Amino acid sequence: MNLTLPENETGVLRLFSLNMPPEQVKFLREPGALDDVLGVTGVDIDHVEIFPVSDLDELGLPGYLNQGHAIPADQIDPVLADTTGNVLIVHSRALGGRAATLKPAATLVPLGTYSATPTNWTSQPEATPESAKRRSGSPQSPRAARTGARRIGGGIFLAVMLLVVFVIYLVIR
Repeated sequence: MNLTLPENETGVLRLFSLNMPPEQVKFLREPGALDDVLGVTGVDIDHVEIFPVSDLDELGLPGYLNQGHAIPADQIDPVLADTTGNVLIVHSRALGGRAATLKPAATLVPLGTYSATPTNWTSQPEATPESAKRRSGSPQSPRAARTGARRIGGGIFLAVMLLVVFVIYLVIR
């Protein structure tokens, strides 16, 4: 059974059951191994998940797909709750956005193709408070600004000089 991935696909994952010994499952993490079992070249291991379903504990595979990958519950077949053994999840990004046709090996049993609920990034603009608007503060004359700056500078100078005098006092004593 071949599975076609369109170009620039996003938010889709393909779930497979792995009918192979645990040693062979560990081997799938090696470079090129996924290419062989999926029948395609250039699979990015960073966008593929391989794990035993038992690792999900009480969450289960349906809960993991729903809560971990934003797959709507109505898309998930309840039969997945009975899935045991190891599974493989291939995300859309695994092939870097290029179109491809997966030709899974006989040891990979397709369990489904799922589309995540896209994130809604829209929002209503917030009203800008008066204090954040340009020139909303009380205007200050240049003379007043210079006076304030001199006071701050004089205070810092006085603090540093007192510190120097104190250090000299401690050294002399």
